[in-house]
Amino acid sequence: MDHFYGIYGVGAVLILVASQYFKHNNITLFFGGYVVGTITEYLTSFLVEVIMHAKWWDYSNNILNINGRVCLLYSVFWGILTIFLIRKFQPLLDRILEKIANKIPRKIIKACLSFLMIFLLLDCIATCYAQDVFITRMVIEKNIEVVDFEKREEAYQKIQRKEGLTNFINNYWDNEKMIKTFPNMKIEDIHHNIIYLDGLLPEIEPYYKKIFEK
Repeated sequence: MDHFYGIYGVGAVLILVASQYFKHNNITLFFGGYVVGTITEYLTSFLVEVIMHAKWWDYSNNILNINGRVCLLYSVFWGILTIFLIRKFQPLLDRILEKIANKIPRKIIKACLSFLMIFLLLDCIATCYAQDVFITRMVIEKNIEVVDFEKREEAYQKIQRKEGLTNFINNYWDNEKMIKTFPNMKIEDIHHNIIYLDGLLPEIEPYYKKIFEK
């Protein structure tokens, strides 16, 4: 079972909506996308940490970063992506959608879009739950002292008592799957030590070579 990274979709939608205010030329597009993308990335990282007590990425070792949530390099990427998105991708997408609209009834298009939105929403919920389950499993099995240890221990025991749920998690959200999907996930213990979850499972090799090491 694969998951989508919601931040890219959210960032792209926000850029498309906001671009009407800064699409005068490529310079304004770049800086507009730079700002919108950076804010989106920072807020996403902040909410994930507050709600799930985890981080999906960490730019602490990159120059000109803010709390490890955003950094200059990836903000520049957002600006470049915005130019490509507005100048190249959107016109192409508009032409494709226009052709589809001329051949397929509007009701069917609306139904397909509604299905897609529901599917992505469910996938987002499942992804967040899978990450929380994985963090809980690591905290308990590796005996990591975290602020909400008792709460996670209780949640872990509840899952273990449900054979069907346990089998599903073991089949689709096992350690290898989670590490390869979220290789930079980390948590903080009660002593404020940062623990990278992939470091707890060194036998699992990522399917790509990291450009920026921790």
